Amino acid sequence: MSESLLPCATRSSTTIGGPSQTSMEASPCGHRQDPVTINTLPDDVLVDIFHFYVIVDNWRMWRTNEWHTLVHVCQRWRQVVFASPRRLNLRLDYTGKRPLSEMLDVWPVLPVEITYRFSRIWENLLGAVESEHRHRICRIDLQGIPTSEWERFAAAMQKQFPELTFLRFWPWGEGNTLTSLPDSFLGGSAPLLRKLWLGNCPFPGIPKLLLSSNHLVYLDLWNIPDSGYISPQDVVTALSVLSRLRNLNLEFQSPRYPASRPLPPLTRSVLPALTQLSFKGVHEYLEDLLAQIEAPLLITLCVTFFMDLDFVLPQLHRLISQVESFNSCDSAIVHTSGREIGFKSSTGTNQLTLWLGISCRELDWQLASLAQVRSSSFPSLEHLDIVDYDIPPSHWKDDMETTQWLELLAPFTAMKDLRLTHQAAPHVCQALEELAGERVTEILPALQNIFLEGLEPLDSVPKYIEGFVAARKLSAHPVAVHRWDRT
Repeated sequence: MSESLLPCATRSSTTIGGPSQTSMEASPCGHRQDPVTINTLPDDVLVDIFHFYVIVDNWRMWRTNEWHTLVHVCQRWRQVVFASPRRLNLRLDYTGKRPLSEMLDVWPVLPVEITYRFSRIWENLLGAVESEHRHRICRIDLQGIPTSEWERFAAAMQKQFPELTFLRFWPWGEGNTLTSLPDSFLGGSAPLLRKLWLGNCPFPGIPKLLLSSNHLVYLDLWNIPDSGYISPQDVVTALSVLSRLRNLNLEFQSPRYPASRPLPPLTRSVLPALTQLSFKGVHEYLEDLLAQIEAPLLITLCVTFFMDLDFVLPQLHRLISQVESFNSCDSAIVHTSGREIGFKSSTGTNQLTLWLGISCRELDWQLASLAQVRSSSFPSLEHLDIVDYDIPPSHWKDDMETTQWLELLAPFTAMKDLRLTHQAAPHVCQALEELAGERVTEILPALQNIFLEGLEPLDSVPKYIEGFVAARKLSAHPVAVHRWDRT
């Protein structure tokens, strides 16, 4: 710790033929200064340095115990660190390797974080949740709780955790076979909770808990089983008090919705801080939810619907038309796979702003559904990719009606560039070939370039698109064909 930390500090040097002496060089500012070491810095400067170290290490390593290194350097550093627990965000990271009481005996009184994924030492982890130290627990992150331990965990979590700010857990098993969490979960109150993840977990009473969690900024309820169904009305009631909520994710395990639906409300609840909204479920649910809320700061929307034959989405299209970032996107990608199809739009920086997807396996149903779901309010898109991921050739049906591709492409009247993967290219181009003639500019009138993955040789035009290219040239709206290297 004797090394100088400042650029104008002096260092020792040895003169040839003479003893070692200290050289008092002038600083860059023209002033002579004595050496300054880190031990001469005042406590508040040390705290600033420590804060930077802890924050950077936490961000890089996703851990909370980097401050342990600081307190083992010397007595002064130990005192400085423990005198600033809030500034340095001091936490005790408990992973269950030994009983919690043994760890608490070693350290001062600090908040406790219980964190582990797919642990084999659930006895200690659940024992910590059950212990009398729950008033010090500020974070619980238990992923993959065995089904055999679910009842014990649910019972332990019925008490209040007054300092809890972060809660994430999900059981490892079938959600519909698990006992639902009771209304007394967390003692029915979580006033300091800021981030909440619940996965594969039946908890129909969660709206009541959310009414006491007005500090919440992140709410993620994913893979909600049928036994944990929550109505849109109950969700909206809970959201109405979450004025700080920035991220909301609702994801249902299977399609379910009551036959009777309520009338749209006369007024909507405003979510003033919400910037990201994600949803997976039936379209009627989302429509009833959106009919009751306003999100003026929304910038990211991710929606995946279960397959349906008739999508009626006025509320979704209203929301999309109101968000400036959605309508300022200049590029989009249509993803198709053996499980779903989706439309992703992005800005010039390729930052995701909108995802509209359909959970479905059959390609013809995928295309028909996506054509209905995709809003017609994207006339400014200039670039579109149609890509496939890890799907067998049998996914591409030769007997499928080409009009489904044309219906999908029709709204993109400003599109200049169309990029196609090697499996998608023949099928999409076959649909365009049917336009050769008077209808050749009816679809994609602004199209200038088609990029085909793996095109060989570079100057050739595949037979499956020769007619379309020739017809566009005659119409004075030429289209060039290029090789696309997707990497």
